[in-house]
Amino acid sequence: MALPLDCFSGLLCAEDCKLIVDDDEADEVGSGSRQNQKERMFFFDDSGFDDTRVSSFLEKEGEMMPREDYLTRLHSGDLDVSARNDSVDWIYKVHRHFNFEPLTVCLSVNYLDRFLSQYELQRGKPWMLQLLSVACVSLAAKMEETDIPSPIDLQVTEKKPVFEARTVQRMELLVLSILKWRTNAVTPLSFIEYFFYKLKDLEHTIPKSLIYRSVELILITAKGVEFLEFRPSEIALAVAISVVGETQTINFDCAFDTCSSSFHLNQERVSKCYELVQEIMCSTGQGKSPPMSPAGVLDAAAFLSYESSLRTSSISLSSSSSPSVIVNAGESCPATKRRKLNL
Repeated sequence: MALPLDCFSGLLCAEDCKLIVDDDEADEVGSGSRQNQKERMFFFDDSGFDDTRVSSFLEKEGEMMPREDYLTRLHSGDLDVSARNDSVDWIYKVHRHFNFEPLTVCLSVNYLDRFLSQYELQRGKPWMLQLLSVACVSLAAKMEETDIPSPIDLQVTEKKPVFEARTVQRMELLVLSILKWRTNAVTPLSFIEYFFYKLKDLEHTIPKSLIYRSVELILITAKGVEFLEFRPSEIALAVAISVVGETQTINFDCAFDTCSSSFHLNQERVSKCYELVQEIMCSTGQGKSPPMSPAGVLDAAAFLSYESSLRTSSISLSSSSSPSVIVNAGESCPATKRRKLNL
């Protein structure tokens, strides 16, 4: 199934590698240390908590998000939210099948949303969105995986492959062009351990249980359109406060001040995101044992099924100033904070 040739004009990348990876990251990739890089993604050494590094992520995160009107267009019906969610569900099925890294999931969805917010696919051709999904997964796998399935193998969830490898590769070029070759996107995973480091009184390493629990929640947020309005740093901080609150008493305002003392973060937005994360935790079971593998994390993310409606009537969050919330370890979800989520 071929795409029109005029869709792929001007695909030459005129940018240097510094726009795709940082200098240090480029050196690491060039020296063949991809596996070590993955391990550090969830268990940083002391350099991972450097304020300068996190500040760099904060500067770049806005450049690697969907356009600001993307969520509005999904709400209004200008873009098909049901089709978008079906594509994300398919992406998660593929990642569960291949046991991909959690970061690969986040990158795939990031590419999909950024592309859809900037490029209008032809209406009446649903196969184009399916092709886009395959291309996004393929690109993300090339960024993060050591064993990369072929474009044909990525279509394993279908009865038979729909797209030839060369068709997928041409769509990859179009995606790269629309994204301006910015594939090393900043995600909530870029910040999560830094916030844990700020919140927890730990001498050396962060407990794996907290990391797995936070990854579980981040993958759930990546599926939902409700979280598209938030920056990755805001999602990461909301998740970190929520997860730490499962094991110790924590004050939201104090936690926010502790984590944002070196940066400018919007407390009202983080509070709004925090309430949504709390809603997810109530729905999926607070304090449940953390999944101990990427596949288990992805299965946990599949608990939350987002319907075509954005449920704006059932999920209405106040825009008033953030409340001073005390989160008690092991506390069940207050009835006053419950809102209906479709599971």
